[in-house]
Amino acid sequence: MTAEKIMQMLAETAYVRVGGSDAELRAAEYLVSAVAEMGGRAAIEPFRVDKAEMETAEFYADGVRIPCKGYLNAGSHEAEAPFYYLRSTDRYSLSQCRGKIVMVDGYLGYWIYQDLLENGAVGFVTYDGNANYSDEDIDQRELRSFVHKGKKIPGVNINAKAAIRLVEQGISTAKIVLRQREYTGESRNVVLDLPGQIPEYITLTAHYDSTSLSQGAYDNMSGSLGILGIAEYFLQHPHHYGMRFVWCGSEERGLLGSKAYVAAHEEDLSSCVLNINLDMIGCIMGKFIACCTCEDKAEDYISYFAMEKGFGIQTRQDVYSSDSTPFADAGVPAISFARIAPNNTATIHNSYDTLAVMSGRQMVEDIAFLIAFSDRMVNAARCPVERTIPENMKEKLDIYLNRKRAPQK
Repeated sequence: MTAEKIMQMLAETAYVRVGGSDAELRAAEYLVSAVAEMGGRAAIEPFRVDKAEMETAEFYADGVRIPCKGYLNAGSHEAEAPFYYLRSTDRYSLSQCRGKIVMVDGYLGYWIYQDLLENGAVGFVTYDGNANYSDEDIDQRELRSFVHKGKKIPGVNINAKAAIRLVEQGISTAKIVLRQREYTGESRNVVLDLPGQIPEYITLTAHYDSTSLSQGAYDNMSGSLGILGIAEYFLQHPHHYGMRFVWCGSEERGLLGSKAYVAAHEEDLSSCVLNINLDMIGCIMGKFIACCTCEDKAEDYISYFAMEKGFGIQTRQDVYSSDSTPFADAGVPAISFARIAPNNTATIHNSYDTLAVMSGRQMVEDIAFLIAFSDRMVNAARCPVERTIPENMKEKLDIYLNRKRAPQK
């Protein structure tokens, strides 16, 4: 793909693509069509996801209505209680949550939600955005099923500037009203198979959905076009290992697409020797990284290979918050590649993630390196990355997937 073609495709997909929405389906069909134009045949694999339609979402602070968005799939409730800003998650601070509507910093992760439930909170408030930005954007968030496990309390999300005002004004009481219809809907993965000379194969993944405010050019239509460019090359070139390309839906909702794919393909996953995942490449600014959820030898291999190709890269052994993680958890060594920009030059999960932060030229350079690396892997006599997940990575996977709590300092 040329730089011009890439920028054209980014422009043609410059719309919000929340997992499970009609817009996500539109993007899936776009990818199927793009593969067909290259001479391939991709298929859409649907999977079930939680859905909700919000009817009422209201938040009041000392009787004054504050703009908010209610948490989807958090049930229908009305709660009025003292307001409490949870500045710290030490035991004393958590003990003050009982009977209160609690505001927390950042995302509502699994463990903080469990802490709120255990300490008797009756509702929660989160905030996002940036106090230094002019917008008053509010992200649409959801209470994920693996977080609430059937125990739901009402929650809303507000803008960071509103959160600051609540604390500065010393708000004493809060009220949340949620009314919504919850049901089961559908999200989709897009899958392309390119058989090789042997039954074993390498899977390449990238997610194509976005968050509710974002066009997702950087995160992550860039990665989706990245594996599309790799597919275009290998549709015309031989490969020893088979190749499977998976464009994952609903990644932003908790890696749902890759989790669904791994569950649905459990039997043949034993023949998958490696996962190569792309999540955010080709932006104007930033460094290229490789995150290896596999043996640490892969770090050195990638560093040496990049040096050979004259391509700057930083490597580390870790768990990457992307579609590589379910593969690694299933025992498939996984490597995620990304070009990480400084926050003041390209941000994600907000309305500033547009094609304005993208470079067609950089996309071409990044894809060229990834094609070269993929070619080395798929045409190896034996894939050089050992098909094993080290114990230190298993522990990190347990922590990331909320099976184990990170050590408390």
